[in-house]
Amino acid sequence: MNKSKILLVVIGGVAAYVMGSFMINMGRDMTKMTDSVGRMTQDVHNMSLNMNAMASDMLLMAKSMVEGQKTMGGDFAQVASDMHVMTGSMKSMSGDMHNLGSYVKTMNANIAIMNQSMARMSGDMSTMNQSMGAMRYDINKFTKPENLIPFMR
Repeated sequence: MNKSKILLVVIGGVAAYVMGSFMINMGRDMTKMTDSVGRMTQDVHNMSLNMNAMASDMLLMAKSMVEGQKTMGGDFAQVASDMHVMTGSMKSMSGDMHNLGSYVKTMNANIAIMNQSMARMSGDMSTMNQSMGAMRYDINKFTKPENLIPFMR
């Protein structure tokens, strides 16, 4: 019976060692798991902060879009007004160009008349030159009477 008690004590010791080792390992695993849960909690907290910041940024973006649309609406109204003014200016410019065409047409007619007058004046100058040439000839004859008589030369 001694052997069975010793065997029982040895088996009990081995069982206690195995159970102790199991408990120690389980304690380490539980510590690692608890640390992981703590890190996971911190990550979730950081993610929550990031999502709050993102929601704030999205709200700011939405407000900016609303303000931008209001400003763009005003800008488009100004563009439409400016286009209206520009259209009126172009219409006026078209009328001015039409009047300019009429003035050029009138100027061309006046230049044609002036050309005719200059042609008449040129003819008159030619006639005057011929007359002056004849007068020179006559004056020359009277100032030198010897030229009048052919044999006196």
